[in-house]
Amino acid sequence: MIKNKNRYINREISWLKFNDRVLQESADPNVPLIERLRFLGIFSNNLDEFFKVRYATVKRIVEAGKSGKSVLGGEVAKDLLEEITKIVIKQQTRSLEIHNDIEKELEGENIFLINEEEVTEEQSKFLKTYFQEKVSPQLMTIILNDLASFPMLKDSAAYLAIKMILNSDHKTEAGHHENDISFALIEIPKGIDRFVVLPKEGDKHYIIILDDLIRYCLKSIFSMFDYASISAHMIKITRDAELDIDNDLSKSFIEKISSSVDNRKISDPVRFVYDKSIEEDTLRFLTEKMGITDTDSVIPGGRYHNRRDYMSFPSLGKEDLMYKKIKPLAIKGIDLEGSFLDQIAEKDFLQYTPYHKFSYIIRFLREAALDPKVKAIKITVYRLADNSQVVSSLINAAKNGKQVTVQIELRARFDETANIGYAEQLQEEGVKLIFGVPGLKVHSKICLIEREEQDGIRRYGLVSTGNFNETTGRIYTDYTLFTANDKILKELNMVFDFFETSYKINKYKHLIVSPHYTKSVFKKLIDNEIENVKQGKEAYIKIKMNSLTSYNMVDKLYEASRAGVKVKMIVRGICCLIPGIKGMSENIEAISIVDKFLEHPRLFIFSNGGDPKIYISSADWMTRNIENRVEVGCPVYDPEIKKELIDTFEICWQDNVKARKFNEEQDNAYVRNNKPSLRSQFALYDYYQNKLTEKKKQHLPSSVE
Repeated sequence: MIKNKNRYINREISWLKFNDRVLQESADPNVPLIERLRFLGIFSNNLDEFFKVRYATVKRIVEAGKSGKSVLGGEVAKDLLEEITKIVIKQQTRSLEIHNDIEKELEGENIFLINEEEVTEEQSKFLKTYFQEKVSPQLMTIILNDLASFPMLKDSAAYLAIKMILNSDHKTEAGHHENDISFALIEIPKGIDRFVVLPKEGDKHYIIILDDLIRYCLKSIFSMFDYASISAHMIKITRDAELDIDNDLSKSFIEKISSSVDNRKISDPVRFVYDKSIEEDTLRFLTEKMGITDTDSVIPGGRYHNRRDYMSFPSLGKEDLMYKKIKPLAIKGIDLEGSFLDQIAEKDFLQYTPYHKFSYIIRFLREAALDPKVKAIKITVYRLADNSQVVSSLINAAKNGKQVTVQIELRARFDETANIGYAEQLQEEGVKLIFGVPGLKVHSKICLIEREEQDGIRRYGLVSTGNFNETTGRIYTDYTLFTANDKILKELNMVFDFFETSYKINKYKHLIVSPHYTKSVFKKLIDNEIENVKQGKEAYIKIKMNSLTSYNMVDKLYEASRAGVKVKMIVRGICCLIPGIKGMSENIEAISIVDKFLEHPRLFIFSNGGDPKIYISSADWMTRNIENRVEVGCPVYDPEIKKELIDTFEICWQDNVKARKFNEEQDNAYVRNNKPSLRSQFALYDYYQNKLTEKKKQHLPSSVE
């Protein structure tokens, strides 16, 4: 275990432990079978992004000749790279075992994944036609032997490394001459489904992976070669995805980001994965030609890579092998027949997706786009859905003469290209664009509407913990507060002013805004709990977030624990804090929930001597969120919503089905107790369903009371 004086868990190691929890879902027999395959895909996709960003960052530290101890929790960067590779090899081995188990169980459901050696004569006709019509026209095949330089392999694309032993009249007793061997690469096309569904035979479903279909048709591809034998093994390379933005003053910000994204295609490799059954001479040829070094993670894997494609494994109409789709609920008290803005003027509302419909955000924007009284809309954008209804609503508003201002973050990792496209589209439609603050990403999720009413301009707004994205809104859990509270909205307007005049630092009485105030305000709130416990008052802190990596905030929580403040934490991903250590953190408990939906909200509850202070926020307690981004945390003042947020935290805290404990061992042990089974994501849906049907008193689900 990598620690700094037993005070912290290294963030990279903690992240790998989080991905291990995702892998646990793929192994859980209580998870529907096709969903288990999809969790394998999520595990693989997560790992790809980890190597592109986190591993790449540590590798840069090594190549700069630095130890990195100050930023890596006391760990030496070179040792950390080795530790990561060891853990990943172990996880990859486990993922292959899980995949094999799932394949056997699929056969019990009459779903058969066949390879190129298991194709029947009847299936052969279908596959050869499919290959000629769909696959062959898109194949990129490169003969390597005679090339002056090795081709630039695409980041995270999968390739089949081909070795042909050619027929020759000039053989020695020792075997083949080097000239008798020809190497080639076939890029697996991305524009074709990875899983080719064959015609059904009775009740039996047959699927062949695209890689194996290509293997089956190698004779057709290389028909011009006279070879004695041919083999194909998969390889994949992952490249450094950190953006290096140049300082050319003649370029616009969009041009700079576009150029940086393009440079990813030729950035340094950080990971090389290969089929462990590949021949030694083929592997040696490839690694030498590609210049793979000892700071790259070289990982022997299975026959198939890019298992992220399992996220899109075909359903085959087998509804019983997938999670039952839930019908998102209405928010109690909102009548969508009437004006949403008028109802927000009367009281605040809380949306908790995916339990509630995401469409309330779209309704909010669409009404603003059409309402003649609305004069201006301001919004921050980080990640958007394909064919975004949010963008459509904003363009609609601009066409109706509203002053629309969009702060769009062009550096949203892996969404840069999509956001550049949306920025150009919005600009063409007359929307005013702001491209953030120099040196800071804008990660806040806020929207402000200005409406001319009888007594002057009135503001309406929303603050969210998640992106304005209809697609992720179906699978990410997030809070959104709709409010007309002018104390909050005046300060929200100050945030938009900061985007345009970034040198001006505003003072806030209500909002908690990064980079200037998040750390100091949360520290004051923690200090208040420490003072209260000294005075014998009730004192506790309840936190829900995605990641905790700021050693500064970890130390502050340790201080609170030593003072006797009870701390409960629900952290989905990285947690550098070690709970339950005597003299340091014995008053801290921490769990992680990984289940059907991706836990994404940031919620902070402070006892405040019996009058709880509650905030929702876009910010995790990570150094980047606190010091290098514009984030917004918002207080919740409505008593009903405060109770609702406390209820939802407690439901999650009492999960004894999908919760795992954080501990010194980092072993991802499940929370188990003698209480009735409670699966929080299912219990939360019941909770909101009950809220719609109950008339007077609101209760927690009976299993939580």
